[in-house]
Amino acid sequence: MPITNQQVTEDSFLHQMYADEYFPNHVVDKGRAILLRLCERIEAEQPADLSALYVLTQAATEEFNLLESEFEAAGSEIETVAREDIAESFWLVATAYGFTDADVEELIATRDW
Repeated sequence: MPITNQQVTEDSFLHQMYADEYFPNHVVDKGRAILLRLCERIEAEQPADLSALYVLTQAATEEFNLLESEFEAAGSEIETVAREDIAESFWLVATAYGFTDADVEELIATRDW
């Protein structure tokens, strides 16, 4: 399903991670793919409220949890810069779909990074 939200399609997500050589692009690309799948799910399922949105974002966060081992294998990790960049990307997704009162910490509550 192609993403129709123009704000989302115009943003590449994870800007800081792509700009920092410490984070291997091939792994960051997988993180971007997680965010795009999240957008597709939001458009398909159209969550009615924040609770429904949080279910989707927390599932995507769990996918990021699985990426930690790939970052480590590539000599990197999800550390402060990455955590902030990932959280910012989740918030951008939430606000792009009209959830401007979303709590960033709740969006990524299932994180282990």
